[in-house]
Amino acid sequence: MKFSLWKFLHDQLSATPPVPREDLSGKTVAVIGANGGIGFEAAKHFAEMNPGKLILGCRDKKRGEAALESIKQATGLKTGEVWLIDLKSFDSVNAFAERFEKEDERLDILVANAAILASLTVQTTSDGWEETFQVNNMSTNLLSLLLVPRMVQTAKKYNTLPRLVVVASEVHYLTNLSKRVVDAKKPWEALGKAELCVPADFKGEKRYFDTKLLNVFFVRALNERLKGQPLIVNSVNPGFCLSNIRTNKYSGLRALLDKVMEALVARTAEQGSRQLLWAALGGKDDEDKLRGAYVNAMAVNEPSDFVISDEGKAFQDKLWADMMAELYPVNPKIQAIEAAYFVA
Repeated sequence: MKFSLWKFLHDQLSATPPVPREDLSGKTVAVIGANGGIGFEAAKHFAEMNPGKLILGCRDKKRGEAALESIKQATGLKTGEVWLIDLKSFDSVNAFAERFEKEDERLDILVANAAILASLTVQTTSDGWEETFQVNNMSTNLLSLLLVPRMVQTAKKYNTLPRLVVVASEVHYLTNLSKRVVDAKKPWEALGKAELCVPADFKGEKRYFDTKLLNVFFVRALNERLKGQPLIVNSVNPGFCLSNIRTNKYSGLRALLDKVMEALVARTAEQGSRQLLWAALGGKDDEDKLRGAYVNAMAVNEPSDFVISDEGKAFQDKLWADMMAELYPVNPKIQAIEAAYFVA
């Protein structure tokens, strides 16, 4: 499917249906990136459904606790917790996942929402990766993989069907990875190792667009390897929303254009969050359609032509193999998870 300006405008300006409702009694929901924007609004919606536990995954303790207090005041939530996680640090991601093991916590819904826009120049994490790539892709993928066992175990113990939702974007239609990356023997290094990044990768918003394309690839690749497992994984487009993700990122004409776009077509953060809720709770009439799906406007949509092409499929498989090789040394459990839960 190709990007259509008409479809974009239609989706943005159409009335957003209300969130699907479900009694979440006894169930554990985790929202990563929950102290603001669509993540906060999604957490607030979950809080209204009586969850057994609602975990707000946040980088900043003070902001996370303020968000939780606001949610409690608005919904009467009694079972909320703030768990610290900084996706710029693999150690922090590993610690977050380890906490589920130590506390023997069930996990019914994981919403991987945290993301950042790229700076105009390369910013490097302490792990040696370009920060946008690490936050939006490497750490998001690492966390998702580490929590697969917990979600599958939850399914089998409680006879449920957990969902893992990765927040992607319609902007994945608007980018094509460079030939340098597609042809690379190690595409993850070519994409994300700070010393290998090139200026063309940071022109305009290409970097962010590329990371959202990689989110779609990851979900599809993971789903293929989860055959037979009681876990649904999908990616979701919240749409163009009024969000703090773009705060102080633009100047001049670009900032003016962003303000005009926001005024004319942007959804509120709350409206955008409804898409996340649908990906996490909706489509119960045929849940198998949601496996590996790209969700937009509360429905399964076809992703970009590149994603579904033969070239895209081959690149997806190469991406997966290279990603796993990069993550093995980050956490030795990854290799064991691969052996126990994934098919080749």
